[in-house]
Amino acid sequence: MEKHINVVAALQIGLSIFNLLIAFLIFTVLKLVGGFVDEPNGATILSLIADIIAIVFIIISVPGIIAGLGLYKRKEWARILTLILSVIEIFSFPFGTAIGIYSIWALIQPETVAAFNENEASNFEIPK
Repeated sequence: MEKHINVVAALQIGLSIFNLLIAFLIFTVLKLVGGFVDEPNGATILSLIADIIAIVFIIISVPGIIAGLGLYKRKEWARILTLILSVIEIFSFPFGTAIGIYSIWALIQPETVAAFNENEASNFEIPK
């Protein structure tokens, strides 16, 4: 299951970076189009929409990157966060759906849960 955990971590980080790239693309296009609009209100509205979309995509993407990094370190909170994000990703057809289903499957396996519990237990050992 170690391999599956690493794949899920990489997919979470990859999907989040992809979302950030999409946000940057949408932001750039809307700002560029807003520069060509003769109507002052239209340019302002396009600029506002670009800002809002970029902020929303950033807010959605950052937890995925954090969760992926936490999965590499076998943190239990990262497993829970990834499960929550995976349920949300299911609604993002087609890539999010596939990644979400695979992530849920990989992270609810008994071997995976045991691997994370093992790591958490070793973090709480008192050094002698």
